[in-house]
Amino acid sequence: MQIRLSLGALVAGVLITSAAMGPAAYSEPGADVAPQGKLRVAFLLGPIYATKDRSTGELKGVAIDLGQALAGQIGVPFEPITYATLPEVLAAASTGAWDIALMGINRERAALLDFSPPYMEVEQGYLVRADIQVTSGADVDKDGVRIGVLEKAGADVLLSRTLKKATLVRAANVSELFALLDAGKVDVIAATKTALFAGAGSRQGSRVLDGSILVEPIGIGVPKGRSAAAAYVEKFVKDAKAEGLVKSAIERAGLRGVVVGPN
Repeated sequence: MQIRLSLGALVAGVLITSAAMGPAAYSEPGADVAPQGKLRVAFLLGPIYATKDRSTGELKGVAIDLGQALAGQIGVPFEPITYATLPEVLAAASTGAWDIALMGINRERAALLDFSPPYMEVEQGYLVRADIQVTSGADVDKDGVRIGVLEKAGADVLLSRTLKKATLVRAANVSELFALLDAGKVDVIAATKTALFAGAGSRQGSRVLDGSILVEPIGIGVPKGRSAAAAYVEKFVKDAKAEGLVKSAIERAGLRGVVVGPN
């Protein structure tokens, strides 16, 4: 199915609002993606997906731009559903609580979801506390070094397999992860470089190490058993990359260490 409207035009014009698009515009194959008559998009609150304005409560970010564009294409209202932790998103996959979810792609999650091609790729690396004598990634895996990670995030999955001497300390969300660092309960945190650069800006003497420990592909997942919806979402992601929607969304969000996914 060809996209009837330019994805870039949808976003540029504040996309298409829920009020402007009602049930009358709702038709197949969009019904496979949004069977409740609205597109419920799940994601973690965080820089690479979306952040909430403290004064207005408005959500802004790549997840919002993509969710609004897909909802507008189908002709249904857009409903963002935010989660504090990744395990909560995954636990809800089989409950019908959401229609699609934006998250990193890995083998464990692919057992629950059918993923689109990556719409973007995100570097993950290390942020070191000000008083810790670690200058490179090679220095991190040593006796006594405590590394904070988000539970079940890409860094947790990778480092759980590869670390030999350092110890992992798991946090439920980004705020808790930085709280561990500030309290001296971890020496280093491993996360997306977008979050690390943002955190380093308010922590004098802390530093983001050069290089990355992994480049995580981020895609749109559809719960297993909904093959028509997965095929529709795959086409949408390919077109969103080709038409420049993903690139402009990344730039608007000011994300560092993030690039558009390969074709």
